[in-house]
Amino acid sequence: MSEQKPNEENKSNTPPNFPNKPKGPKFTFNFYWLYVALLVVILGISMFDFGNHPREISRNKFYSWVKAGDVEKIKVINKEAIDVYIKKDSLGKAEFQSVSTKPLGKGTNEGPHYTFTIGDLGAFEEELNLYQKDISQESRVNVYYENNVHSIGDTIATWIFPISIVILTIYFIRRMNSGGAGGNQIFNIGKSKATLFDKDLQVKVTFNDVAGLEEAKVEVMEIVDFLKNPKKYTQLGGKIPRGALLVGPPGTGKTLLAKAVAGEAQVPFFSLSGSDFVEMFVGVGASRVRDLFRQAKEKAPSIIFIDEIDAIGRARGKQPSFSANDERESTLNQLLTEMDGFGSNSGVIILAATNRADILDRALLRPGRFDRQIYVELPDLNGRKEIFKVHSKPLKLEQGLDLDFLAKQTPGFSGADIANLCNEAALIAARKNKSSIGRQDFLDAVDRIVGGLEKKNKIISAEEKKVIAYHESGHAAVSWLLQHTAPLVKVTIVPRGNSLGAAWYLPEERQLTTTEQIVDEMCAALGGRAAEQVAFGKISTGALSDLEKVTKQAYASVSIFGLNDKLGNISYYDSQGGNEYTMTKPYSEKTAELIDHEVKKMIDEAYVKTVQLLTDNRAALDKLAMTLLDKEVIFREDLEIIFGKRKWDKEEPIAEQTSVVAPAMSDDNSSADENKTPIA
Repeated sequence: MSEQKPNEENKSNTPPNFPNKPKGPKFTFNFYWLYVALLVVILGISMFDFGNHPREISRNKFYSWVKAGDVEKIKVINKEAIDVYIKKDSLGKAEFQSVSTKPLGKGTNEGPHYTFTIGDLGAFEEELNLYQKDISQESRVNVYYENNVHSIGDTIATWIFPISIVILTIYFIRRMNSGGAGGNQIFNIGKSKATLFDKDLQVKVTFNDVAGLEEAKVEVMEIVDFLKNPKKYTQLGGKIPRGALLVGPPGTGKTLLAKAVAGEAQVPFFSLSGSDFVEMFVGVGASRVRDLFRQAKEKAPSIIFIDEIDAIGRARGKQPSFSANDERESTLNQLLTEMDGFGSNSGVIILAATNRADILDRALLRPGRFDRQIYVELPDLNGRKEIFKVHSKPLKLEQGLDLDFLAKQTPGFSGADIANLCNEAALIAARKNKSSIGRQDFLDAVDRIVGGLEKKNKIISAEEKKVIAYHESGHAAVSWLLQHTAPLVKVTIVPRGNSLGAAWYLPEERQLTTTEQIVDEMCAALGGRAAEQVAFGKISTGALSDLEKVTKQAYASVSIFGLNDKLGNISYYDSQGGNEYTMTKPYSEKTAELIDHEVKKMIDEAYVKTVQLLTDNRAALDKLAMTLLDKEVIFREDLEIIFGKRKWDKEEPIAEQTSVVAPAMSDDNSSADENKTPIA
């Protein structure tokens, strides 16, 4: 399906088939306006005194009121000012009408009504007594004294409260608005935390940046076409798909594919993780789901991308310890309701990604919610080559570097693994002060990523080193002599990571595995312990990871793949997890004993076969072990000299080194990454 560029008619975000697109409200109420109004009131009260304000008068006028008997009392403030209180009976006079009532005309003014300043308090008292000498003692003006100290400290204390209110209000408003609608603040806690990519913040990733996922790209490119040319599908009566679920192992490019959809579709794109819905407060997840879909419908046509949807989409009822009011379940219920909806062409398409599709709720996966499940698998040889082309563009490579060779060295690698490999190769080349990145730098990067950091200074005794050499030689010899094992390319006894030695293979990229192939792979894994038995007559703990791999393979072949004659065509593997809360084992104790017996028999037969094979080739085993002790690292050519060419090899020569490590010689189970090696 070819890519289509948006034409002039489709530049608008409102295609013709979405006539009922809700318009965004022109006016929205913000709860924080109440805080602003309250702040204004507090500041007004603090800055503007709406109480009584005494009027300034002259001292002679005051004495005239004293003679007339209109003054009730006076207050001497700090020995420098006089507050005058007029009698209630006298307030009715026209002379005092301006001060008879409170501000805004509410009630009688209790005073003080007037004020004036004095120079010397003693002189003022003498004058007052002189003006009152003809007045009876009962009618004289009562004098009170009051000291009000107005210092700088008092002024600061007066203003510190309103200033603090202003600072705190501004601080909290900024904090609450810093995350926009998706902030995690107390009043925005129910808002969606999705990141919106629109015309102001566009995604730059396109389908040209996605390599190795051709089949998945075809599926998602059709979704882009739905959004660009909806009439093409709706005029035939079809409905636009509600959603698509991207399923695949970690690092295969699910999120990158969703970003490419956003970059190509040029419509509003809401991106968030499943964990963004989860909160400690009850009902928050459901509220965020509602807010997310409300925003998406307002901007329709639009895309919602939920990464790691298994965080909220886990199957309900799988955890009996939780009640029906569990927050995750209520969030999932709201998500199911919003995805179901009532409008068939709302213009909102849901994309989701997960690497654990088996634990998702069945109601979430049904058609009408997620109409499509797009599997994003590990890239094959051609896919890895395309991924190398993308990630090697910014690198300074040596002339003639063969990307086909690099693709062959990385079976089982995901896109993220290859990106990491390219970066590691660049770092290794820079460490060597090279001007370009060469083939050996990539091989060293493969060793570093898969095998771990090389530890040349690890203290190993001569006896232990000899045991390690025979152990790794046993792996190499058995894999070389058997037909269905992966051809070995490199063996080393240099410690890497937690392993004391490693054997490197080039596994065949196959989809099906036969019983003979499983047995030969088990023999190759047991080759290390068998070599110790043949050479020294005793065994060590170095085969732990080998035994773990063999045990898993044996149980899988017997109880899962139905490859055992005694049990027959029966598989006790439940891919849907339906028996999680029924029986621990879906078979009887007698059958369990039979499974254990057949597994042990299978492993014992493989071990006997391996010991016999190494005994028949003891001279070649000793020569290989001595060569490995001498060189520490040997390659395919050394094995060809000792054992001769493998008669099962194809005519096409195999590369010098590969990226896959066999179970390593180690005292623990943390050897090289076995996920890179396909098992039955």
